[in-house]
Amino acid sequence: MTVRVYVSVGSNVERKRHIRSCISALREHFGDLTVSTVYQTEPVGFVGNDFYNLVVGFDTGLDVQAVAARLRQIEDAHGRRRDVPKFSARTLDLDLLVYGDLVLREGGVQVPRDEITRYAFVLCPLAEVAGDERHPVLGVSFGELWHHFKRPGQRPRPVTFEF
Repeated sequence: MTVRVYVSVGSNVERKRHIRSCISALREHFGDLTVSTVYQTEPVGFVGNDFYNLVVGFDTGLDVQAVAARLRQIEDAHGRRRDVPKFSARTLDLDLLVYGDLVLREGGVQVPRDEITRYAFVLCPLAEVAGDERHPVLGVSFGELWHHFKRPGQRPRPVTFEF
């Protein structure tokens, strides 16, 4: 049985290189991807270079812990440091947003991610690729959540990006 998964992708260190390489690695591990527009966003919680953010979707037969482990491996291969504050520069940040309709908070995995409803850089591209799908807890579509999203100062700007 396969399940639809959505992952948030972000980088503000050598953004183009890490995003391109990440998409290649995700395709290698998970196959066909649905890829949102790439958005440029200001960092949240610290001063630094702007991020490139996007959301990818794919179908997988792997369990949620195995998907999370693969995402960590991809981050690590891109030089992701885990000894720095949560809000800091990142070579690559991969967050498992949704794993089907699973609701889980265990083993370091949280789905659906709370960031979906807190940050425009997550919700905007998620609504773009999964607008009709429903948040597993709230029961509201991601498109509706984005339509009603009100966070002053959070303005994702689409950028032209070639993979």
